Amino acid sequence: MPSTFGDAPPPAPAKRSERLEARITEEQKQLFARAAALTGSSVSEFVVRSVQAAAQQTLHDHQTMTLGARDASAFVTALLSDAEPNEALRAAARRYRTARADGE
Repeated sequence: MPSTFGDAPPPAPAKRSERLEARITEEQKQLFARAAALTGSSVSEFVVRSVQAAAQQTLHDHQTMTLGARDASAFVTALLSDAEPNEALRAAARRYRTARADGE
């Protein structure tokens, strides 16, 4: 049956050319093997998938700011304010521009 979205094959997975090694305990290896078996994957596939998910979650957690109601209100008020930037903010902007110009 032809595909509704065209006959293009799915994109090929990225070539895996890098290696990652880690020393683990026998108990950890058994744990990983049991979990991999339950998901129908190899230990390597399970570990890579699990570490990738953990890394993505860690990055998300460090890139996302959650504000409570009081802080969110203060933030919006500050954004909508017509106040001029103070010296600390001007200095931060200068540091930012310098860092960007230096390629940081």
